[in-house]
Amino acid sequence: PPMSIARFKESPTEADGIKEEAEKLTRAAIDALGGMSRFISKGDVVWVKPNIGWDRPAELAANTNPDVVATLVKMCYEAGAKQVHISDNPCNDQKRTFVRSGIQKAAADSGARVYFLDQRKYKKMAINGKTIKEWEIYTDAVEADKFINVPIVKHHGLCEVTLSMKNLMGVIGGARDRYHQDIGNSLPDLAAFIKPDLVVIDAIRVLTRNGPVGGNPADVARKDVVAAGVDQVALDAFGATLLGHKPQDIGHIVEAAARGLGTLDFASLSPKELTV
Repeated sequence: PPMSIARFKESPTEADGIKEEAEKLTRAAIDALGGMSRFISKGDVVWVKPNIGWDRPAELAANTNPDVVATLVKMCYEAGAKQVHISDNPCNDQKRTFVRSGIQKAAADSGARVYFLDQRKYKKMAINGKTIKEWEIYTDAVEADKFINVPIVKHHGLCEVTLSMKNLMGVIGGARDRYHQDIGNSLPDLAAFIKPDLVVIDAIRVLTRNGPVGGNPADVARKDVVAAGVDQVALDAFGATLLGHKPQDIGHIVEAAARGLGTLDFASLSPKELTV
């Protein structure tokens, strides 16, 4: 199937229980698609792109769940990947953010190469979008054999939701605030250029208000879901519903669908749904 939705049968509160949930949901979602070997071949260099944007612990749902990321790294190696790269261009200080998010340790312990982005490796590339004609993109992200996008489901004060298309901003350099000036077009511009091979949506914890930074535990809700698929628009449409939105009310998702990047009607893909 082109999409899967894995739900956990309970909502554990202890750290070990949440870690086990993340691992089981991630594996179940990918296995339901046919397994990681459908996407990763022997010898591939893989760029796994979580959200590591904020100096927040996992409990505050500002960054991707570190155990979801670690499980994806393990699955890539199990499928024969040569190397897995993980990084982001964070909004907060990278040294604090990488550590406090929990992603640096979890991913590195799973064998990933986790590193800060080297400013010398950004290259101006032709985006040829409606708003963004060219932009500085991190070369490793573009040149990797496979690209896996792993956003967390969050509220965003400017565009209502930050999901897979918004998460792609972590591989761009330059004055990123320009993307915010016409975000309804700039995000589809970037999504049309990057085109992830696989999207995995982390909705174990979601940030319902005061995103994308968060900071208040009261703004975090448990959904206990991991969804995965090959249609980034459908995955974002599904993610929007987890925050109580209709996909047709989110401008950049509507625009991306209108450009043929995917479908708003994720149900039309007959996603494989399972409870773990």
